[in-house]
Amino acid sequence: MARHSAALTSLCNCLQGLPPVDIEWTSVIGLANQTLTTPALIDFVDKFASILPEDVSQYIRQIHGRNVLRNNRLLLQLEEAVVALNGYGITPILLKGASTLATAHEARRGVRLMSDLDIMIMPDEARTAVAALCAIGYDIHAQAPPESQRWHVDLIRSQDVGAIDLQTAAPGPAYLYQSFGRALDHCVPAPLGRGRVYIPTPIYGALMLIIHDQFQDYGYWLGDLDLRHLVELRDLNNSVDGLDWRELTSLVPGELMKNAVETQLLALAELLGVDIPRELRSRLIPRLQFVRQLLQARFPATRVPFLAMMVLDLGNYRKVANGAIPPARRRGLWSLPRMGTLQFLLEAAVAVRAGKA
Repeated sequence: MARHSAALTSLCNCLQGLPPVDIEWTSVIGLANQTLTTPALIDFVDKFASILPEDVSQYIRQIHGRNVLRNNRLLLQLEEAVVALNGYGITPILLKGASTLATAHEARRGVRLMSDLDIMIMPDEARTAVAALCAIGYDIHAQAPPESQRWHVDLIRSQDVGAIDLQTAAPGPAYLYQSFGRALDHCVPAPLGRGRVYIPTPIYGALMLIIHDQFQDYGYWLGDLDLRHLVELRDLNNSVDGLDWRELTSLVPGELMKNAVETQLLALAELLGVDIPRELRSRLIPRLQFVRQLLQARFPATRVPFLAMMVLDLGNYRKVANGAIPPARRRGLWSLPRMGTLQFLLEAAVAVRAGKA
């Protein structure tokens, strides 16, 4: 797996649609596969097919074509699940890739590579929703333990190409959403075939993607780049409504979230050429975090030493998190993480995780 500087720069240039110059294709395709962005290269291939190596064009077209077929099946699966939920009086919120799949133009349906369908329902609908899906053949594959702060269940059927990840809350820690109120207040109703769903507004969808990557997937602490979701944020920005980056950052509560969001905006600007206002990509901690992301993507051996950078925002994290923790269990603003947390982060830092660079 190639994660060196030339491969990362070349892949990002390709995703921007820049002309191919001195590209080592084996490394670039390897990195695209690792970051799950290979289907998103179809625009680049269509633009420069006449000057690309034939085997490169054929490979990307084949991956994209297969992903179109897979996503078409996922869309049918999603519609069937939504109709089943509607039959029990539940109108679900589609999250992340499921939302993109439901709203994408048919010609763009194969650009995003997805592993499952993220569906959110209200907490008091959980038992009914599981019953509705089990009634059309789903089995529970995995479920959050009873003591978990965040309920979710993975449901599968043998004939499907993906699982359903049923959730009762937006991705990431609940305290990061406290200032936003109800999720439904940031969604719009929409048809999905024979069913009805709620779709997050572009800004709320962007915030959920950032919170997912930075905190649910621990990317902010580990220094990971999720290039696939950066491409999705760019495409949200290129949609009809677009994204007002100043409005997005104005909704963000606290220094921790502000730093995490601005780190992501820096990556969008520097790696994918998205026009981000200068004041949203100039503060010190986000810039240090982005430099860390680049160095780790290019030189993986730096991942463990750079874990020490999480102390930059440890105090801000404790300010936010302490509000959601019983007083008896709260930690001091600058006390070190528990040993179990450090061990978990160390193991995650050296693991190869699909979609991460």
